[in-house]
Amino acid sequence: MNTNYLAGQKRLTNIAVVRLKKAGKRFEVACYRNKVSDWRAGIEKDLDEVLQTTAIFSNVGKGVMAAKEDLMAAFGTSDEEKICLEILAKGELQVSDKERQSQQDNLFKDVAGILVDKTVNPETSRPYTLTMLERALRDVHFNPDSKKSAKQQALEVLPELQKRFPIQRARMRLKLQVPQQHQQELLDMLDGNKATVEGIEQAAGNSTVITQVEPGVFRELHNFMQDTTNRHGRIEVLSFAVMSEAAAGSEDFNTIPAADTDKPPPAPASAAAVVTSPSRPAAVRHQQQQQQQQHGSAAGSVVYDRGPIEGLPEDFESR
Repeated sequence: MNTNYLAGQKRLTNIAVVRLKKAGKRFEVACYRNKVSDWRAGIEKDLDEVLQTTAIFSNVGKGVMAAKEDLMAAFGTSDEEKICLEILAKGELQVSDKERQSQQDNLFKDVAGILVDKTVNPETSRPYTLTMLERALRDVHFNPDSKKSAKQQALEVLPELQKRFPIQRARMRLKLQVPQQHQQELLDMLDGNKATVEGIEQAAGNSTVITQVEPGVFRELHNFMQDTTNRHGRIEVLSFAVMSEAAAGSEDFNTIPAADTDKPPPAPASAAAVVTSPSRPAAVRHQQQQQQQQHGSAAGSVVYDRGPIEGLPEDFESR
């Protein structure tokens, strides 16, 4: 039996601690698990659902309360609720090693998932698989940073991946509408950004351009619509990530071989199969084909030409 603590002492366990060091002192608040991140993300609005108590501690594990003099010196107030809000906003969440590793693994997968959604192979316009990108991130020794968003880290690690294999951000497909007098200016800007123009239509004094651009060009196009056209232009996003429509699967590291055009195309599955052998006389094959056409569809059977069978024991050769 542990006799180091008083029998009536109530210890705070199974909690999350947020710690803030200020004015040379340490201040802590006791929170519910998984609620601090929801509060910081704006998901949770009720402070009572985040804090187990509004009391300010200097050491939550030992139950040592912070002195009011220290609170006044560090925060300029003794209002516990205001102090808790500042600690929640600026403090550091204390987690165990297992929790930290779990958060790192989840963030790592989020970064890889964003790369799957936002990048393609520039040679085929097909996305890479999640497993392949996770392996590539480990090869470049990528370590996720819990203080940065998954999207920001995905964009930062992309240049490192481009040094190892072909990969780029998927282009956006946009529908741009401008007055006809600004059409040439728009086309010149798209050409300068290496955009792909898919079509141009003119109607009612306006020009509509369907184009594919790099995601980084979107802000420049927005400024063009605001300034050059005096807000008479319009941008419509048709697709955030343009990928090959013929891609049923995803790319891998290995280059997918092209189809062999020298081989004859396979017969349709619905067509009746007639297997012929060069060793049988042509007249026999022709007779079997006629029998199939006359009786095959009615009887629901298909006639197959067996041909010679090799490698059988002598006892079965006569059969």
